[in-house]
Amino acid sequence: MNFVQNSKPSILLVDGMALMFRAYYASAVTGYIRRTKAGVPTNAVYGFMRYFWDAVQKFGPTHIACCWDLGSKTFRTEQFAAYKGNRSDAPDDLIPQFSLIRDVMDSLSIPNVSSPGYEADDCIGSLAARFGKEMDVLILTGDHDMLQLVTERTSVIIMKKGHGNYMVYTPDSLLEEKCLTPGQIVDLKGLMGDTSDNYPGVRGIGEKTALKLVQEYGSVEGILANLDQLSKSVRAKIEADLDMLHLSRQLAEIRCDVELDCTENSCRFELNPALVVSKFEELEMASVSSWLGVV
Repeated sequence: MNFVQNSKPSILLVDGMALMFRAYYASAVTGYIRRTKAGVPTNAVYGFMRYFWDAVQKFGPTHIACCWDLGSKTFRTEQFAAYKGNRSDAPDDLIPQFSLIRDVMDSLSIPNVSSPGYEADDCIGSLAARFGKEMDVLILTGDHDMLQLVTERTSVIIMKKGHGNYMVYTPDSLLEEKCLTPGQIVDLKGLMGDTSDNYPGVRGIGEKTALKLVQEYGSVEGILANLDQLSKSVRAKIEADLDMLHLSRQLAEIRCDVELDCTENSCRFELNPALVVSKFEELEMASVSSWLGVV
């Protein structure tokens, strides 16, 4: 393999959904969709591998796992039927590539991790909680909700615009940039809601007000204990939407207790050259095998 692994054990937890969508849209915007001779679309698979391998080379993990959503029904949709209800269907050219990239991960001997009723975020949170006791954890994503998982042992790597650009969040850098602790990310989302996940928070309270309240009073509990200190307008909005505030905070919180069949040993990153070469020949991407240093 043409990259250097850290001498100290670390695990890279990949947000497969975030990388897949980013890879698809980054190439689809040009109007050109890469395909095999048989017409199978592979642009998202190719782009995924570019993003993935760049991060592996940069951060040198000794262990890797890739986490996925399984479908639209989760415990969150049971709590709030409209959760993510504003999302459009995946493009036709992307749909077959979800199984292709999982096959690719299999060929790289990287576990594909998911669980019925839970999202990829919950799988990542649960693996981070488990493996963080033994080694450093690196979470690769574009989703700022993941910042709630930052600890002294868990860093969140946010993929920024452009190839190979990252912001690595630790407790110190999160506090420095956003003036928030990891737990306060959940309080912030409870107040302001999340338009991309389609839950409202407290109607009439946007990010600016939510940030000010969380920074001043520390948490939702702190805010509620000091309602008499708030302006009449803000207090009225919170009191009118108290149930939705608590529900939105529940929806925003990533579960870290999902039981997953994924062991430290199964995540050890060791390529089988024959498997890798065979898979990328099948996908007509021999160049990827070259990146991985197996040809």
